[in-house]
Amino acid sequence: MGLGNKSQLLSKIATSDGHGENSPYFDGWKAYDRNPFHPTKNPQGVIQMGLAENQLCFDLIEEWIRNNPKASICTPEGLNQFRDVAIFQDYHGLPEFRNAVANLMSRVRGGRVTFDPDRILMSGGATGANELIMFCLADPGDAFLVPSPYYPAFNRDLCWRTGVRIIPFHTDSSNNFKITEEALEAAYNKAQEENINVKGLIITNPSNPLGTTVDRETLKSLVSFINEKSIHLVCDEIYSATVFRTPGFVSVAEVIQDMDCNRDLIHIIYSLSKDMGFPGFRVGIVYSFNDGVVSCGRKMSSFGLVSSQTQHLLAAFLSDDKFMERYLVESSRRLGKRFDMFTKGLEKVGITCLPSNAGLFCWMDLRSLLKEKTFEAEMLLWRVIINDVKLNVSPGSSFHCVEPGWFRVCFANMDDETVEIALKRIREFAGKETEKKVKVKRWKSNLRLSFSSRRFDETVMSPHSIMSPHSPLVRAT
Repeated sequence: MGLGNKSQLLSKIATSDGHGENSPYFDGWKAYDRNPFHPTKNPQGVIQMGLAENQLCFDLIEEWIRNNPKASICTPEGLNQFRDVAIFQDYHGLPEFRNAVANLMSRVRGGRVTFDPDRILMSGGATGANELIMFCLADPGDAFLVPSPYYPAFNRDLCWRTGVRIIPFHTDSSNNFKITEEALEAAYNKAQEENINVKGLIITNPSNPLGTTVDRETLKSLVSFINEKSIHLVCDEIYSATVFRTPGFVSVAEVIQDMDCNRDLIHIIYSLSKDMGFPGFRVGIVYSFNDGVVSCGRKMSSFGLVSSQTQHLLAAFLSDDKFMERYLVESSRRLGKRFDMFTKGLEKVGITCLPSNAGLFCWMDLRSLLKEKTFEAEMLLWRVIINDVKLNVSPGSSFHCVEPGWFRVCFANMDDETVEIALKRIREFAGKETEKKVKVKRWKSNLRLSFSSRRFDETVMSPHSIMSPHSPLVRAT
């Protein structure tokens, strides 16, 4: 059977490229998988700096697990809970788990807002949570506005199986990539003119890939905008506990407490993948103020439930108030220390990053290393960094950034020694590139001087210039 006939046996989703794996964002992961760095077994391998994981406080979590063996049904101390946890659980989730997540969300927001455990919907990681909210809010062909640069896998998470469209509206470095009402309004109006049904706006706060938080006034303006247009606002807040310096994190849940708005339009995505460093546990949360979304989303969560064993363990873990307070403070401190370590290391060779206050990454500015200000030049630079420097960093174009030369670099998924090796590689590469540019600039300068001198010599020494009656030399005689 030919390839064409085989493809006819599959669905349009199965044969489409909607997953987005053809992006440099995922290509970098594949390069790492083919040649992963190891300090002793493969010291010349690719260092993974394209994965936003928070591994800086695993020692604290491991200590808690050792001290609380009853929390797991896989230990002699917790085995008596095995049967209750192993049997069927409905899609509401364990009450103690939902209570613990609601308390964590409130704690991360400084206790300034409380969350109702009965509005918490479970899903398989933030990926599943994002898709779930799309299924609840939009039909195929409907669109959501998203400020760029944005998380590359949004195209997969939000669009691939739902048929929803993303309409980017752009931000740039002129104001440190802040969202403006003018850009948002222009994107909305353009979609209206093209008869596109805009169902909502999606933002990430703190931002991935920028590592910045959205300020209170901007959040208020966004709520006012969606309220006026009667469209939804989905706030992806999965990095809310990664803030490591001022300004602090402000949640949309806090902002709407003081606003007269339609709360049915407000929805929050949360996860334990970034704040706690548990991506493997696949804990995704949808928190909606809309009763219809809660009802529908709870039924849909059947397709991506968090295992009852995971819920059982995390309910105990997140409910330990004394430990959680210590963990959040220490995690913030370590993230800030690692950010400073990395960015100051880059500054030694003149590389700067966007001023950030949150996240597990920095938005690195390599525009000075581009041969020309194009995305083609960005991709050439990225390939050199992947193949020669052996670092998996993610190019800005994969985040739909409108300015070539920006790269997202993750710094929290490795130890200090690996960070130092990565910094050494970057500094050596940047130093060589700068030296090349200096040599080229010097060569061009010398070339111009040579041509200028030659033109002068030809003017003075040419027999035509000497014999010409119009020559300055003839007139001088």
